[in-house]
Amino acid sequence: MSESEQRTSSRAKRFWNSGHAPGVVLCAVAALALAVANSPWAGAYQAILEFPIAVRAGSFEIAKPSLLWINDGLMAIFFFLVGLELKRELFAGELSNPRRALLPVAAAAGGMAAPALIYAALNAGDAVALRGWAIPAATDIAFAVGVLALLGDRVPRGLKVFLLTVAIADDVGSILIVALFYSAAPPVPALVAAGLALGALVLLSRAGVTRVSPYLLIGLVLWVAVLKSGVHATLAGVLLAMSVPFRTTPGAPSSSPSPSQMLERDLHAPVSFGVLPLFAFANAGVPLQGLAWSDLAHPVSMGITLGLFLGKQAGVMAVAAVLVRLRVASLPQGASWLSFYGVAVLTGIGFTMSLFIGSLAFHEGLQVKPLVDERLGILLGSMLSAVTGYLILRAAFKTSACALRP
Repeated sequence: MSESEQRTSSRAKRFWNSGHAPGVVLCAVAALALAVANSPWAGAYQAILEFPIAVRAGSFEIAKPSLLWINDGLMAIFFFLVGLELKRELFAGELSNPRRALLPVAAAAGGMAAPALIYAALNAGDAVALRGWAIPAATDIAFAVGVLALLGDRVPRGLKVFLLTVAIADDVGSILIVALFYSAAPPVPALVAAGLALGALVLLSRAGVTRVSPYLLIGLVLWVAVLKSGVHATLAGVLLAMSVPFRTTPGAPSSSPSPSQMLERDLHAPVSFGVLPLFAFANAGVPLQGLAWSDLAHPVSMGITLGLFLGKQAGVMAVAAVLVRLRVASLPQGASWLSFYGVAVLTGIGFTMSLFIGSLAFHEGLQVKPLVDERLGILLGSMLSAVTGYLILRAAFKTSACALRP
């Protein structure tokens, strides 16, 4: 290998191992989906998403178009990883200390409530449009952290941890929203099967079983049962994650990773560079032909855009200001109010999570759908939040660097 090839290979490795790689890949894939959906290949793109895939075993059958296999199946793996991250935070991270967890958790709650209120206010009186109230309440972990990572070592660790904790708390809120508001009433047999599978997972955990394979096999049964129950199947991923032990095998060195930590480590790359980009490609292809300004001004589009770009930052900042003023919390170590504001703006990057909730709110089974594609508002609001948040943070760290000069 020549010297130039070695340098190229080294740069590629540094990129793939960097924190901003997942965000860059997601952005590129979303742009590709938009390009394909508005090209001569748009028909082929739609045909792939609608291609039927069925799994049969005797009288048992799961038949769905490929788009729903991605949204119901692959996204369950993503939520499994989110559940593992949440468990780590609860046992050994920011959420293990109630005082440290107060600011990001409360900020996440404020950042979910404000966008929902803005959306509801703009769509009051339209029962169909109001189904989308939770779309601007979500935050895309990978994209938001990826944008923050573009600033490199200038970002204080406390600010990174704050954004991660807000995003995780945000995802927990999204999971609850999906369970409570976007799941059908479950039939009894499927619900019983899901309960038995969950009980088996609890027994494995209580018995101290640390082998991963039994959890994954029963987790697959749980996913099928939850899918058949009408409750959204991604919840199975979170329930499975909560059952995987967060402790090492008895007799193993204390430095050995636990089953939960091993799974989190092993799933990070496949989810970041496989599951999420595939989901983005399948869901971000918005046809723009015939798009008019009236489409962007539609209450659904406007509610999502303003909810993500203004509502998220307003909710996070208002809660933080109150808690800091009352002296029950403090800003992350090393953060100024300007840099904290930049991170608050980044929480408005809803992207994949907002697309996911949008696919549930306005699913194909609805007899009446809004007159505008909700994905327009998601893409616009997420893009505004990403660019504005980055510019604010860049200015904040440039200002702090100048202040440190003699």
